[in-house]
Amino acid sequence: MKKHLIAVAIAASALGYSTFGQASERCNVPMSDWQPREALQQKLEEKGWQVHRIKTDDGCYKAYVVTDNGDNLKAYFDPKTLVTIKKKDEDRDD
Repeated sequence: MKKHLIAVAIAASALGYSTFGQASERCNVPMSDWQPREALQQKLEEKGWQVHRIKTDDGCYKAYVVTDNGDNLKAYFDPKTLVTIKKKDEDRDD
């Protein structure tokens, strides 16, 4: 009986870790499906944002920008859809 409970506990832990990993900002997009950085830059500039840098981080695009309101942001984007995954105000210590 104890062996069964240990196996169930291990399985529950493994599920917890895999669920936690899915909640991260990591993108799982094959490179062949990525849009070019220029497409992301154009999208952001059309919003009135000034792009300082776009780089690749953990499988996503990571952009450092100043918004049309003057806020400094660091934002992660899905490289296939260019949808925002996560944003962080660079002026705050959140």
